[in-house]
Amino acid sequence: MNKISKILAANRSEIAIRIFRAAEESGIKTAAIYSKEDRFAIHRFKTDESYLVGEGKGPIQAYLDIDSIIKIAKDAKVDAIHPGYGFLSESPELAEQCEKNNITFIGPSKEILKRFGNKTEAKKVAEQAKVNTVPSVLVTKDKNKTIQKEVDAIGYPVIVKASWGGGGRGMRVVHSSKDLIDQITTAQSESLKAFGKDEVFIEKFLEDAAHIEVQILGDKHGNIIHLYERDCSLQRRHQKIIERAPAHFLKDETRKNICNAAIKIAREVNYFGAGTVEFLFDKKSGEFYFIEVNPRVQVEHTVTEEVTGIDIVKAQIKIAEGEEIGNHPALPNQENIHLDGYAIQCRVTTEDPLNNFMPDYGKIITYRSAAGFGVRLDAANASAGSIITPYYDSLLVKVTTWAKSQEDCIKRMDRSLREFRIRGVKTNLVFLESLINNKDFVEGNYNTNFVDKNKELYAYKPQKDRASKIVSYLGNIIVNGHTDITGRDKKNHITEVNIPTSNKLISLNNYVDELKKLGAEKFSKKIKETSYTLITDTTMRDAHQSLLATRMRTDDIVNIAEYYSQNLSNLFSLECWGGATFDTSMRFLKEDPWDRLEKLNSRAPNLLKQMLFRGSNAVGYKNYPDNVVKYFIQQSAQAGIDVFRVFDSLNLIDNMRVAIDEVRAQNKICEGTICYTNDVTNPNEKQYTLKYYLNLVKDLEKAGANIIAIKDMAGLAKPNAIKLLVKEIKNTTDLPIHFHTHDTSGTSSASVLAAIEEKVDIVDLAIDSMSGLTSQPALGSIVSIMKQNYEDPMLDEESIRTLSLYWEQVRQNYHVFETDFKGGSSDVYLHQMPGGQFTNLKEQARSLGITTDKWGLVANKYAEVNKLFGDIVKVTPSSKIVGDMALYMIANDLTKEDVLDPKKEISFPASVIEFFKGEIGTPHQGFPKELQKKVLGDIKPLTKRPGEVLEAVNFEKEKKNIEKEIDMKLDDNHFASYLMYPKVFKDYTDHFKEFSDTSILSTDLFFYGPQQDKEYTIEIDKGKNLILRYLAKSDVNANGKCSVFFEINGQPRTMDIENKEFSKNIAQRKKVDDKNDKHIGSPLPGQVAKIFVQSGNKVIKGDKLLVIEAMKMETTINADKSGTIKSINVSSGDNVETRDLLLELN
Repeated sequence: MNKISKILAANRSEIAIRIFRAAEESGIKTAAIYSKEDRFAIHRFKTDESYLVGEGKGPIQAYLDIDSIIKIAKDAKVDAIHPGYGFLSESPELAEQCEKNNITFIGPSKEILKRFGNKTEAKKVAEQAKVNTVPSVLVTKDKNKTIQKEVDAIGYPVIVKASWGGGGRGMRVVHSSKDLIDQITTAQSESLKAFGKDEVFIEKFLEDAAHIEVQILGDKHGNIIHLYERDCSLQRRHQKIIERAPAHFLKDETRKNICNAAIKIAREVNYFGAGTVEFLFDKKSGEFYFIEVNPRVQVEHTVTEEVTGIDIVKAQIKIAEGEEIGNHPALPNQENIHLDGYAIQCRVTTEDPLNNFMPDYGKIITYRSAAGFGVRLDAANASAGSIITPYYDSLLVKVTTWAKSQEDCIKRMDRSLREFRIRGVKTNLVFLESLINNKDFVEGNYNTNFVDKNKELYAYKPQKDRASKIVSYLGNIIVNGHTDITGRDKKNHITEVNIPTSNKLISLNNYVDELKKLGAEKFSKKIKETSYTLITDTTMRDAHQSLLATRMRTDDIVNIAEYYSQNLSNLFSLECWGGATFDTSMRFLKEDPWDRLEKLNSRAPNLLKQMLFRGSNAVGYKNYPDNVVKYFIQQSAQAGIDVFRVFDSLNLIDNMRVAIDEVRAQNKICEGTICYTNDVTNPNEKQYTLKYYLNLVKDLEKAGANIIAIKDMAGLAKPNAIKLLVKEIKNTTDLPIHFHTHDTSGTSSASVLAAIEEKVDIVDLAIDSMSGLTSQPALGSIVSIMKQNYEDPMLDEESIRTLSLYWEQVRQNYHVFETDFKGGSSDVYLHQMPGGQFTNLKEQARSLGITTDKWGLVANKYAEVNKLFGDIVKVTPSSKIVGDMALYMIANDLTKEDVLDPKKEISFPASVIEFFKGEIGTPHQGFPKELQKKVLGDIKPLTKRPGEVLEAVNFEKEKKNIEKEIDMKLDDNHFASYLMYPKVFKDYTDHFKEFSDTSILSTDLFFYGPQQDKEYTIEIDKGKNLILRYLAKSDVNANGKCSVFFEINGQPRTMDIENKEFSKNIAQRKKVDDKNDKHIGSPLPGQVAKIFVQSGNKVIKGDKLLVIEAMKMETTINADKSGTIKSINVSSGDNVETRDLLLELN
């Protein structure tokens, strides 16, 4: 007996730790080696001693440095070396050096390693033992000219294999002779890097075969036993993914024969140590063929240990010490080895199955593993904070489950995989779940090609990883701030908003049901017959658009909806959707506007939901094809909009007809709208006279409107003017009248009361704390007056006051978006700016550097532009065009004379050019001819309605294209969002992919981020809460990143966040432009191993350009089109990230 006292593990990671554990249980001291890149690896801390190996060499080459390993072993006074698997585990040179230096090599002799380590020699041994082998050809330098013929004789497909080593390294399947030489070269390169040798051979590739391997143990006394077989057929890139023991589809007789064949081969060379004899089992014929012997412990040895109860690594140590089989519990006789139950091992790797299994690397920010009865984990760098490098195998943890039945074993594995939470790097966890739950896996109906060919395995939903994404968003807010908040005054404290409880005992009015029962026509008549003036509450849309730059978030709106439903059910409607809120919800708030509508309908099902619809502009700022307008209305109606206020920014009836027709087709209420401007009582008014408005009313009634809406978007309708207008409209039509105004002047309450006095049917008002200024008059105040002086509107004043308190608290959290406009202003009669545009134009001006003290200049310039354009109706989008031009003139110091001067060259804003071209229609008075000529130049104006000349969108084709572009399936609502705002929608989906659904965050967290040391509860799903605490933030490091420290559900988590301001000064690699087909980017993170071309070289499609190496696998980048190399942006040895620009073609 040669008792071992100290073992050096000549390996790394999980297998090194496995060796340490077996040694320590045997009372043996241990020592580790590590490369420079592994200096923080866990295996060096799981041992008594650890030493740097291969100093100055690369990450792989360091572990292949035999001289360095032997020196460390001698200096550390170890008496045995265990090589593990991979690296030097099959190296006769290491075994020989151990022998020369009187160190025990825990493995077979150098002679056995030479015969079995080389796969072609191993086949000769099998043939001598009279075991069937697969036809093969050895690749040698002198066969370069004959190799094609020899392979042709075998017949394609064939597989090129490294003669040394294993783990799928240096393996390439070849289907035709034209690819043979390239694949041989690639396999040789991989083999050289992985095993230090570039010898390869070729053998026939069996396409319907199972991969069966038999575990053997041999002692130094001539005894050899087997531990039965493993099924290793589930492979990808010839690397095993899942292993099972036993191979349940084998019949007992086949099992006996295959195990006996393994022992025959081992006896042929007097094998000792642990080893695996591998076979291909042809499922069609039932024959099996020897392929190789791995003279070492295997990655998948765990499943054999679980079903036999034998510690294979401990057995290796005992054999190395000279123990005889049958004389020690670790080495039982064959008759004492029995199969007990079933075991499965899954290899959890840092690879992305949905991206061709591209390896991923980086910091693990969260790691929670499985546990419980029958679950075994073998891991190394699997913990929060661990760094996964691109230099080594992508294996993170081996999960092995055991059970008495195959069914229970699969269920246990499924449960275990689902228990894992790994964040920070991509993994194959969900893919493994898909695989073990596959029917063919359960029944054993698979072969070695199963994973590569069975596409349904990839039809799964990736893990949402919501927690990490949300925390990443908060980290970004902490480090970089919210783009909407940066540079604003944030001194006010966040207000905790109290949500009032609803009175659910009172009887509720339900206009929604009535509309469904009566239909739009009869419902409109019922409105007309109502004796009192009805009220629409605008707080959920126009009020916050006007006061807070449309920044109100869904949560703050939805939280109070049920209270409205229960306590103010006599409201005519809630104006809550459409207009500017549609795009800003995606653009600035990163919310889904359809989600807002769905939640409002759920919380307030009895209240009519009203939207603002811009006619042929839908909810956009341009004309859309008619079929797009119809499609959007269809989706809005189905999603729960009951009242459509349809208007055109130039009061053009033809631009509203398509929308009106479709609203009527959906049996919803259509408010045909006249946009009010100037002063109808002014005797000098020539354009917007009473006759002009009454003609509009007649045309709207003929077009099919159910209600006539007066949209006084700037608050210009003085009391006498609105009295006159309402009175004369009533004399013109029997349709109900709905009056909308803004309180910019400070006197609009008088106008609303004047309209009520004239028996207007509906008025728009805002809850008191969200009223006044550029919003609507105060709902509570008007109701109080109505109760005293007019008919009671049937609204509870106490409930209104409760709502006002709620909105007051909410408003305080948006204080940064408030304007400096403190009270009513008669200036509105000069500039005529819509209330909804007022705060938004201030935001635009702010973004251009036009400060608040220059706002008077903006207002005056706005009025000046309006006159330049012919005194047009100003409401979105026409008002935006006027605003764009005003800001453009200020920014470029232009005067009215400059604009009108035909000799002065001006690059007009795109929106102005589109306006004068007629893309939103032609004002009823026409365009100023000379100015139109200057703006358009050679561009011809439209002579027809814009919708008539726009080509209909092919929905099926367009949807297919966008789904492919953003890699996301879209429902009809989201497709409608895309049709309205393609870029905004894509930006929104990018945000969602990066940060998940940030609408679940409270307003303070979304805009301002968490306060330090304060605990927050974030509900990410029903019954799933994150309890979050922000602890600290580091200074920015040399890479431009800050570490942000959180506590999530009681567990520490660190997020490394890029400091965008600092990173501007750091040189970063250019990324590929996905739309530029001349850009060639890296498909994966890794290292540039080889470059085949130079700048100026001509290449044809398919030419090799360069090689990227990652996780010891090489990926060749080929030219996907012909051209000339314009530039090469990388050098050999450079580390690159996914989508880094590698080369550019001319």
